[in-house]
Amino acid sequence: MSGQSSYVPENGFMRWLDARLPLPRMVYDSFVAYPVPRNLNYAYTFGGILGLFLVLQILTGVVLAMHYAANASLAFASVEHIVRDVNWGWMLRYMHANGASFFFIAVYIHIFRGLYYGSYKEPREVLWILGVIIFLLMMATAFMGYVLPWGQMSFWGATVITGFFTAFPGIGEPIQQLLLGGFAVDNATLNRFFSLHYLLPFMIFGVVILHVWALHVSGQTNPTGVEVKTSADTVPFTPHATIKDGFAMLVFLAIFVYFVFYLPNYMGHPDNYIEANSLKTPAHIVPEWYFLPFYAMLRAITFNIGPIDSKLGGVLVMFGSIIVLFFVPWLDTSRVRSTSYRPIYRIFFWIFVVNAIILGWLGSRPAEGIYPILALIGTIYYFGHFLILLPLLGLIETPKKLPGSISEAVLAKHGGATLPTGAAASPEKKG
Repeated sequence: MSGQSSYVPENGFMRWLDARLPLPRMVYDSFVAYPVPRNLNYAYTFGGILGLFLVLQILTGVVLAMHYAANASLAFASVEHIVRDVNWGWMLRYMHANGASFFFIAVYIHIFRGLYYGSYKEPREVLWILGVIIFLLMMATAFMGYVLPWGQMSFWGATVITGFFTAFPGIGEPIQQLLLGGFAVDNATLNRFFSLHYLLPFMIFGVVILHVWALHVSGQTNPTGVEVKTSADTVPFTPHATIKDGFAMLVFLAIFVYFVFYLPNYMGHPDNYIEANSLKTPAHIVPEWYFLPFYAMLRAITFNIGPIDSKLGGVLVMFGSIIVLFFVPWLDTSRVRSTSYRPIYRIFFWIFVVNAIILGWLGSRPAEGIYPILALIGTIYYFGHFLILLPLLGLIETPKKLPGSISEAVLAKHGGATLPTGAAASPEKKG
């Protein structure tokens, strides 16, 4: 962020504090006077929604940890105790469980928005990489949290997922034993997962701070993909963006609250209400819904690839589907940032979104019949989108003409109407 701070302390104490620890100045400059593009739409509100749900997950998780017993013989009963006997325990448990699902809904929308509007392009590569790191930490946290209720799907999900590491020759089994604390999922595994599940959200919080810092250094993108040129292109973050973010949060929270009170178990698996039993394997072992696209890609590899057997191939494909996201800023060769001005790529982008949803559905199906074949086709398209279409279309596609500035795009959208007041009050911002 460029330009001088416009913060003015309101009284003697604030002046004294500002000279020693300018925290109010930092908050004012970052969340009040900070200039944002004036054409941001509601797709840009999910960053704030994710921040809200991160805090919600940490607070409910800390309280739940006060009553949870990380012991294989007590864990299942302690969760039931929380729901039945602890004051408001049922609400805390359902807020935390459904909060994880809504956290992933918001993060997937946030990722797709970033891909659509080219939020990963120069100079925002580090911002994007930090976002992918947050996504990885979220997945690790959610997986370890899913084990804690110690139901059938928790136990067998942990058995299957940790078994993936044995696919790596030489180092796989030691890594698996380190995670399990032995040779099978047991009490030591539960203790490890509980400790890491408690720790990782605070690591996520730290990376989120870096993510927001990187955002404020490089500046916010916008639907046109055109960088800010003058103060007419921006408005102050407060009240313009805060009102929009606040409204989106209320709508998202209203849907969340409906699930907590009326459909608390809708996104869970019924087998997880059966206590873990190492002698009885469920008919179909499936992870939580937000892992299903990657689970489908894992199971799509049913054949050996040269010296790589099918098990290792599936694990490499699953991890590769996330690792490829780190390289998106360099795989996209287009000079145009926003997909709004790329008519050919826009078609393939929406095919990619539909393909991701279908992969999620295929991940919930049994690994039999036509499902593995369809999952293989979806997996090929997933990687083809990033490794073939993204580089190739950037070279051959002729994009639409870009507006000269953000304010020009806003005026064109509103039929040449005069810009709302407040533009001149925003400090100039370099792209």
